[in-house]
Amino acid sequence: MATASVAFKSREDHRKQLELEEARKAGLAPAEVDEDGKEINPHIPQYMSSAPWYLNAERPSLKHQRKWKSDPNYTKSWYDRGAKIFQAEKYRKGACENCGAMTHDAKSCMERPRKKGAKWTSMHIAPDEKIETFELDYDGKRDRWNGYDASTYARVIERYEARDDARRKYLKEQQLKKLEEKNSKNDGEGEDVSEEEEEEEDDDDALKVDEAKVDESKQMDFAKVEKRVRTTGGGSTGTVRNLRIREDTAKYLLNLDVNSAYYDPKTRSMREDPLPDADPNEKFYGGDNQYRQSGQALEFKQLNIHAWEAFDKGQDMHMQAAPSQAELLFRNYKVIKEKLKSKTKDTIMEKYGNAATEEEIPMELLLGQSERQVEYDRAGRIIKGMETSLPKSKYEEDVFINNHTTVWGSWWKDHQWGYKCCRQTIRNSYCTGAAGIEAAEASTDLMKANIARKVSEDAPPPAEEKKHVTWGTDVPEDLVLDEKRLTEALKKEDERRREEKDERKRKYNVKWNDDVTAEEMEAYRMKRVHHDDPMKDFLN
Repeated sequence: MATASVAFKSREDHRKQLELEEARKAGLAPAEVDEDGKEINPHIPQYMSSAPWYLNAERPSLKHQRKWKSDPNYTKSWYDRGAKIFQAEKYRKGACENCGAMTHDAKSCMERPRKKGAKWTSMHIAPDEKIETFELDYDGKRDRWNGYDASTYARVIERYEARDDARRKYLKEQQLKKLEEKNSKNDGEGEDVSEEEEEEEDDDDALKVDEAKVDESKQMDFAKVEKRVRTTGGGSTGTVRNLRIREDTAKYLLNLDVNSAYYDPKTRSMREDPLPDADPNEKFYGGDNQYRQSGQALEFKQLNIHAWEAFDKGQDMHMQAAPSQAELLFRNYKVIKEKLKSKTKDTIMEKYGNAATEEEIPMELLLGQSERQVEYDRAGRIIKGMETSLPKSKYEEDVFINNHTTVWGSWWKDHQWGYKCCRQTIRNSYCTGAAGIEAAEASTDLMKANIARKVSEDAPPPAEEKKHVTWGTDVPEDLVLDEKRLTEALKKEDERRREEKDERKRKYNVKWNDDVTAEEMEAYRMKRVHHDDPMKDFLN
């Protein structure tokens, strides 16, 4: 205990102060209080006995050491969960349309949606919730346990206590049951002990031996090895037990040859066999690969492969995410595989027989004889007796309906399927035979004749062909073009077109002639550019 160092005027004052402190410890004197009326704990050291010079205090105080910027508005209280403040008897304007409470609206109502809300029924109005607002300080906002009710942990304790009580009760009943069975057997058979009791006693002895071994191992502690884990320098120190017996030779000392199996000191692994030529019955260690390819390691490898293949095929299966599910599915897969294999074997044996059985084979199979007659020609070809049978499909074949002698689809005409026997294209029609074919042909011929007659009646009279000249008048029947004049007209048309392309060659005084001859008009028509002509760009 560290007390405040106060200068005393005399030794008597010092003695009185010590007696007063002893009396306070024993509870015989009132405790010392500070200037705010709070009790001062004598076990807490008072590091500053006198106030600083700038406080101008008459006596020592610890007021300057407290948090002087504390805000009185901050609080550490929490919400009163489930508290109600008012219960209305009828619906109020602005309340929730569903339950009738004023503290929330219909959108944020947590009650089940009613068929008819409280706004329309004014019945079963829900009470108003207690709404509080707190202004928490920095620590209050980040307190994980703020508002936690410690009394709720009593339920957890009660649940675990009930489980422990049930377990103790069950074990006690089992012990009493065993004692009753043992007493009843001893009364009936005397001192004879059954084989089951001997096995139970052996199990109990083995259990006691195991417990003794565990106790002994705790004492030996398996050669403690101190390791540092998860600290700034490598971790907190923890005890790691090395289960290797110290009398065993280390794997890297089994063969000191440099070219022997490689030993990795980081992972402490030696995959190859250090002594491949030694007797396998005398070898204690055969390399890490021996453990990987035998025992449960091989089963675990098969389980991983099955999980990968199942996942690739679209099954929701993952070895790391759900190992129990993967192992259960792998077991079911092996069971189903064995059943399928046995079923396939039974099917083959039922169809072809089993040569390992002692049943007598029929003579027909032994001698290869049958009563079916086959005829051959001189070249060895089969004439009669072994006709090749057409393979049948899974669909019905040669099924005739509605008096038809052929199947549907045996006839095709005008992109339509039909029956060949009556040439009808309606699936559910009744067969009419050859008469139906003749009637259909007669009706077709009649329909064609009617169509031809109708076309000839509705056709307009042929129009007389008229030859038009290029300038839009009728062509006289006696019109004859002079070849010489036509050649001259073509030359004049070429000159006119050259003048239109190059205006510099045009003369100043231009004489126009309105008289157009038939040859000139024909020349213009021949030289005129047709814009719809695809070869107009290749003309000169």
